[in-house]
Amino acid sequence: MTNRLCICILFSVVVVITARAEETNALPAIITIDGITYSNVTWRTVTPTTVSIFHRTGVASIPLEKLPPELQKKFGYNPQKAAQSSVADQEAQQGAPPPKSEKTQKENTGTTKITAHSNGLHGYIAFSATSPPVRPGYGAGMGFYSAVWSLIDQPLDGFQVGLAGSWILPDNSDDRATPLAPEGTEARKTMPERGPTWASVFQTVEGSPGYWAGNRFRYGSPKFSMNATPQCYDYMVGSPGWAFFGGREALPDNRLSMAQLSNHLLIPPDGLPFQGSPNGQFLGYTWMALPFTDPTTGDPPTGDQSWTCFLSATNFKGPIAYYIPETWSKIGKLFKDPFLNGRGLDARPGTMGGGAMEINTVPRFDAQDAQGTVWSKIPQLQFPVDGQQRTLLLQDMTFYSKAALSDAFRAWRRGGPACSGRFDEKGAWRPKLTANTTGYDQDRKKITGVQRVFDARVFESNAWGLEWFNSTISPKGSFPQYFKQVGEECVAVAAADVPAETQLLAQEFKLAKKGRPYTSPTAGAWISPGPKRGPFTVKLADGSLVTYSWYRFVDQPSFQQYGWSEDKKAQLQAVVEKIHATWPIDRDYMPPPSQGALVALDPALLVTPPEGLEVGYVPIVTRQAAR
Repeated sequence: MTNRLCICILFSVVVVITARAEETNALPAIITIDGITYSNVTWRTVTPTTVSIFHRTGVASIPLEKLPPELQKKFGYNPQKAAQSSVADQEAQQGAPPPKSEKTQKENTGTTKITAHSNGLHGYIAFSATSPPVRPGYGAGMGFYSAVWSLIDQPLDGFQVGLAGSWILPDNSDDRATPLAPEGTEARKTMPERGPTWASVFQTVEGSPGYWAGNRFRYGSPKFSMNATPQCYDYMVGSPGWAFFGGREALPDNRLSMAQLSNHLLIPPDGLPFQGSPNGQFLGYTWMALPFTDPTTGDPPTGDQSWTCFLSATNFKGPIAYYIPETWSKIGKLFKDPFLNGRGLDARPGTMGGGAMEINTVPRFDAQDAQGTVWSKIPQLQFPVDGQQRTLLLQDMTFYSKAALSDAFRAWRRGGPACSGRFDEKGAWRPKLTANTTGYDQDRKKITGVQRVFDARVFESNAWGLEWFNSTISPKGSFPQYFKQVGEECVAVAAADVPAETQLLAQEFKLAKKGRPYTSPTAGAWISPGPKRGPFTVKLADGSLVTYSWYRFVDQPSFQQYGWSEDKKAQLQAVVEKIHATWPIDRDYMPPPSQGALVALDPALLVTPPEGLEVGYVPIVTRQAAR
C-alpha cells in the first residue's frame, strides 16, 4: 500500500493525562536524540520512564531518556526514579510477586530484562485497481465487500489495525501545480512531501472495519467506522456528532458535517460493533454521491453531491448517513481562496485507486538472550482460512456512474417515478484488481520471512486476499508472532526457536480498559431546535451504554449552521420522508456478494421509531459511556 492510507486511516484521540502535559500538549515535530522524527505530536500519557504520543502516522511510546533535554525537563525526567520504576514495571509484566526477602530481590536482579514497546509491527497488505475507461463517468459511487473477523482474541491496549478498506478523493487531476491545501492547514504544515498540489490530502472520504487507537470501548472484534477529512486534515468527521476519535465532546457546531439518514440504525462515535465473533463474513459498503439538494451559486458555490454511505449486512441494508455538500465547499470561503471553489467532493467526481489492510500500531515485547541477540514478540494476529488455504479480504469492488442511482434519485426528488434505491447495473463498472507486494517493519527495521507464511493474491472472481503456505514459522491463518534481530532486519521465527531464557513465550499483552465517555453539548445546535423525543438508552456489545434522542431530520444538529430557507428545508425533509416510507432495511441496494456470507451488526444498534415519528425523524446519539 502507498503512504496514502497511512495518513487516511490512522487518527487519534487527544487525551492529556498529566498536569505537566496540559501546559503544552502539541508540537509540530520532535526529534529524539537518536535521530527519529515524529511529526504533528500530541502528548498522551507520561510515566517516570516514557511518554506516549499520538503523531501523524499513529501512536508511539518514547523513553524519556531519548527526548531532547528541554523535553526531559518538561516532563520531570529523573534517571534514578526512572530506573526504579523500570524495575517495578518489569516485575509487574512478568507477574512477579512483591519481594519477600533479600534473597528474592537478589534473584530478581538476575532475570532477563523485558521491555514493552508500541511499534511492534507496521506494514501494508494492499491492492491497486484499474481506472474506468472514462474516469469522470464512474466517479459517482464506489463500493465493495470487506471481510470482517476478530483479528485478536481479546481487546488489547495500544492496538490499531485497519481491515480491508479504501478512500475517495475529488478528481483534481487537471491541477498540476496550484496548491489545494491553503497555508496554515494541517496538511500544508506537516506534509510537505504531498506538494505541490496536496491533492491526496485535500479532502477524503474514508472508513472501514478495523481497530483504532482511539477506540474507547474495545471488545475483541473490530468495528465499522466512517471518516472524512473536509479541510486538509485540520479535522476529521466520523459520525453525525463527533470527530474520528477526536475529543471527548462533540465537534463544534460549525464543523458538524454528517447527516444521520437512517431511522433504524444508531451511529455511535466509537464505531459500529458486530454481533458475536465474526470469522470472515462480509460487510458491504458503498459511497454514493446523491443529489439531496440542488447546487447553489452563492458564497461559497456548492455542488449537489451528498456522499452517502450504504451498508449491506444480514440484519441491515440501506443508507445510514451522508456528508452535507457544504462540508466540502466552504474551504474556499474560509481561506478566501477562489481557486478552491468547485474543487471539493461536493462538485468533483470521486476517484478510488485501490485499497489496503493497514497494520499500524501493534505492541511488542523485546528481550535479549545471553549472547546479546534481541528477540521480540507481538500479539497473535489470526486470519480466517478457507478450504483452499485462502483468506478473502475484499471482493466485488465496483465504480458507479450517475446512471446507477443518482439520476433516478434526482428525478424522484423532483416528482418523477419512484426510486427503489437499488443500484442499477447499467451504471456499474468493475475494475481489475492487482495484489501489491507486501512489506512490514518493526521500529523501522525491515521484517523478513513473512512471505514464507503467506502473500497477497488476487483470486478468481476478482477477489483479493492472502494465500497461505506450509511453513514452520507459524501455522496457516497466523501472522508470525516472534522475531529475531539480525543486523538491521527482524527475521520471523517459530516460537520453538525463541530461547527460553528470554521469557517471551510467557509474556501477556496489556488489555484495554474502558475509556472516557463521549458527550454532546447542552447548548447550540444540539438543543435549538432540539429533539422531539428522548432520551433513550441501549446497551451495545462493546460494553458501552448509548444515549440517543429522536430529531426531525432537518432539525438535527449538523444542519443548524447553514441558515437555510424554510423552503429548502421543507424540500429536503420531504425527500427523506419518502426514503423512510419506501426504502426498507431488508432490501438489497448493493448487489449481493459473489461469494461468502454477510456479517451481522450488533442487534442493539437497530432501533424502532416511536409512534408518530415513523418517517422523517432520526435517532441522534448524544452520549456513549461505559456501562
